[in-house]
Order: sequence, then C-alpha cells, then structure tokens
Amino acid sequence: MATRRAFLGGAAALAATGAAAQPAKSRLILLGTGGGPTPKPNRAAPAQVIVVGGTAYVVDCGNGVARQLVLAGVPLGAIRDIFLTHQHSDHNADYGNLLLLAWATNLTAKVNSYGPPPLTAMTRLFLEMNDTDIATRMRDEGRPALAPLIAPHEIVTGGPVMQDANVKVTAALVDHGAARPAFAYRFDCPDRSIVISGDTRPSDNLVKLAQGADILVHEVMYLPALDRLMAAEPNARTLREHLLSAHTSTEEVGRIATRAGVKTLVLSHFVPGGLPAIPDQTWVDAVRPTFSGTIIAGRDLMEL
Repeated sequence: MATRRAFLGGAAALAATGAAAQPAKSRLILLGTGGGPTPKPNRAAPAQVIVVGGTAYVVDCGNGVARQLVLAGVPLGAIRDIFLTHQHSDHNADYGNLLLLAWATNLTAKVNSYGPPPLTAMTRLFLEMNDTDIATRMRDEGRPALAPLIAPHEIVTGGPVMQDANVKVTAALVDHGAARPAFAYRFDCPDRSIVISGDTRPSDNLVKLAQGADILVHEVMYLPALDRLMAAEPNARTLREHLLSAHTSTEEVGRIATRAGVKTLVLSHFVPGGLPAIPDQTWVDAVRPTFSGTIIAGRDLMEL
C-alpha cells in the first residue's frame, strides 16, 4: 500500500510539474477587420488584441475599439501595452478614447504605448482636451489621475520594442506611402509567434520579420472590386493611385506569406471592406494561387 501511495504521489507530482511547464496560451482576437477611415456597417475599424496570461496587448485603435474589446470579453483593465502601426485615423482614432474609457471602467495600472511620432504630443493633447471630464471623475468618483498611468514611447526605426514575462515585441519598418514611419510588429509569445502587418505595400522588411511565424495577419486588397469602390468616390483617381502604391493585393499577400514561410495567413483590413460584402471564399481563392498554407478570411471578433 505504501508503495502504491508513493507511486500515485509521484505520478501526481509529475503531472503537476508537467502542467506547470506548459507555456501560457496566447489568444489573438481580431477586433476590427475593415480597411479605411469610413465607418462600415459590416466591419469595425482596424484593431486586434493579443492576450497572454490575462494581460492584453492592443495593436491599433480604430473607431470603437473599446466596445470591441468588451464584446470580445477582454477586460479593459487588462490592457498593459498599446501599439500603433502608423498615424492614419482608421488605426489611431480611438487611441486616446481607449485609455480614457478603460480608466473610467477599471484601469488602475500603467499602460505603455508605442508608435510613430507624434505619439507623445497626441497623448498630451488628448489629456488636455479631456481635462474637464478627467478632473470631474477624479473628484466625483475617486479615480486616480489618468496622466501618470500613460507612458508613450515613440519609435522611428525597426528593432526590439519591448519585452516582458509574456511577450517579446519586435518592429519592422514597412512602406505605406506618405504615412512614415509605418511599422509591422512581431509578438513572440510563449506558445507561438504572431505578426501584424499594419498597412503596407509588399515589404522585404516584413518578410524578414515574419520568417517562420505561426500566424501572419496581413492587410489585403481585392483588385477586381476596386472599380466598385471608386464609383462612390469623388476623388477616385487620387485614391486609386494611393491604394495601388501603398497597399497589398491578394496575389502579393500570398507571395509574402510564402517567402516568409508562415504557417497561417490571416486576411484583414479588407479593401474594399464595405457592402455589398465580398464572400470569404472569394478572398481565400484569390490568395490561394500564391500561398499553399492555411488561409483564413478574418472577421470581427474572430479568435485564433
């Protein structure tokens, strides 16, 4: 009996050790998959969150990102880091609002934000614009001061960005036309690697950043549908030139994923992304000729 007890105790100890040795599981949630600044009825503005060990890392802050986080079941108080890929309104419109709304909910811990200039000035001016509301809530609701909870960090070149117990984050400069600098980010989590392209034309820097990644979330543009998009635009010629020179087509996205050797390609930031919606399978079929791995047409609140 003693021998059996010792065996069972040892087995339980080994099981506990094995469980403790398991890496923390990361969650990638696509908060918004639309492309462009115009609000769309079927897709939220660009944003995603990576959650590891209960800590949330938000990448881009399109319009409505706080509500998308709530719908995804991610507590706003869990946010510790925010990363902006570039300074276009569909990616940064709710940067300040996310921080303010998180603070008005249950955020009490410091949040570091990272992104291109003028991130520091944006943060200061947002706090100044909302000073009356912040001061009122501090007085009436007993909340701590918001400004000391926000630490903006401007980045201007690729390389290591930050590292903590959950993730190591690396940036690469990408080419998004006049929006300079623009970045892609790689998150090396305990269980896998995730790369977020941001907005970019085909980029060698991105290919290097994404080498061997488990997941690449990449913007995508479906060229056959551009005429429909242009029909509603008074400045169609200028917009078309921008889209063709600063974004990535379905065919090119597949080539990038193939060159990088990624396991799974997740399509997001769809252009066109409004109504009438292009079927998911159409996007996948358009990429398939240039990438043989797993292709997923992203949707708002999809978890991977």
